Amino acid sequence: MCRWLAYSGTPVLLDTIIYRPTHSLIDQSLHSRLGVETTNGDGFGVGWYGPHVDTPAVIREIGPAWSNRNLREIAGHVRSPLFFAHIRASTGSAVQQTNCHPFRHGRWMWMHNGAIAEFHRTRRDLALAVDPRLFLDIEGSTDSEMMFYLALTFGLEEDPPGAVARMAGLVERTGHEHGVEFPLQMTVAVTDGQRLWGFRYSSQRASRSLFYSTEVETLRALHPDLAFLREISDDTRLIVSEPLGDLPGVWNEVPESIYGVVQPEGDEMHSFVPQAA
Repeated sequence: MCRWLAYSGTPVLLDTIIYRPTHSLIDQSLHSRLGVETTNGDGFGVGWYGPHVDTPAVIREIGPAWSNRNLREIAGHVRSPLFFAHIRASTGSAVQQTNCHPFRHGRWMWMHNGAIAEFHRTRRDLALAVDPRLFLDIEGSTDSEMMFYLALTFGLEEDPPGAVARMAGLVERTGHEHGVEFPLQMTVAVTDGQRLWGFRYSSQRASRSLFYSTEVETLRALHPDLAFLREISDDTRLIVSEPLGDLPGVWNEVPESIYGVVQPEGDEMHSFVPQAA
């Protein structure tokens, strides 16, 4: 499947998070510890928000992240307060640029690890549920992008948790109608550039790994010698498919069937339950 990270907080060079950690996303592209596949080389993507622009910039490539010189160049020169990075291991759809994450619609970004089980059997029914005004914006052939446009159809811009729950409910109902026992496996990150939501859920209640970082104030007390912690604000957060290193106290596993939101008024975590669409 895939590995991803989402960063929100003090503006930093993308390189700081994507390349520099001991078990960075680049290292995970070759040596994933918790993913289904050890190697994630079927493309990558990065999306980030900059000053004075409402919509994110997105780059996506079909080659592996570990050897891409353009990614290295961009990461060393772009600074952002909110960005996504994703490395892909295809679950069956084509290795092509339009199938790489993150996906963008207006000011929104979306990325996913997991799969809609037996997507080829349910794809037509799910596609017919997408709002016709949005359908022509679908560029690729992945289940991940379909999930994004279903969530947009079900009100992502007004109610992200509810829209994702309705998307998950439709995927499960459609899968069951086609005889699929466990239709959905997902960890999802979605943002509007201001808030960041992370979801961990699977029909089998055995979801792919997902972690969030401990509060910065606590980390400063645990690791007073780390200069990076003195340079970032208290509201800086990371959500990751697997930890970026082994430093004690930094990473916390997101519980099963939970979603969280990183937001200016304070982070929150809630139960996640699929809903009828």
